[in-house]
Amino acid sequence: MPADAARPSAARGNGQRPRRRRLSAADVARAALAQIGDLTGHDVEGVISVERNDDGWRVGVEVVESHRIPDSADILATYEVCLDEDAELVSYRRSERYSRGQTVGRSR
Repeated sequence: MPADAARPSAARGNGQRPRRRRLSAADVARAALAQIGDLTGHDVEGVISVERNDDGWRVGVEVVESHRIPDSADILATYEVCLDEDAELVSYRRSERYSRGQTVGRSR
């Protein structure tokens, strides 16, 4: 058996890139949660949307921006997080801010 027969084709120097494991929506959602929590310093409430696009992924993340008593008075925000195919952060922005108990004018 030739010495490089057991190596992947990319390691043989044929110019092909090794195949990457395609990330699942769940993998990307976890990455978005961790990154937005680190960047904003706010408690992450959860993922509210995940969408694959031509450039990677767009993930909607809900965070608690201000804890209040009672909890129903907390101030929440939705962040739109854009990640590339490797789940690396490309951009993020706050798209909405609201009270937890607010129901009028919001569709979810």
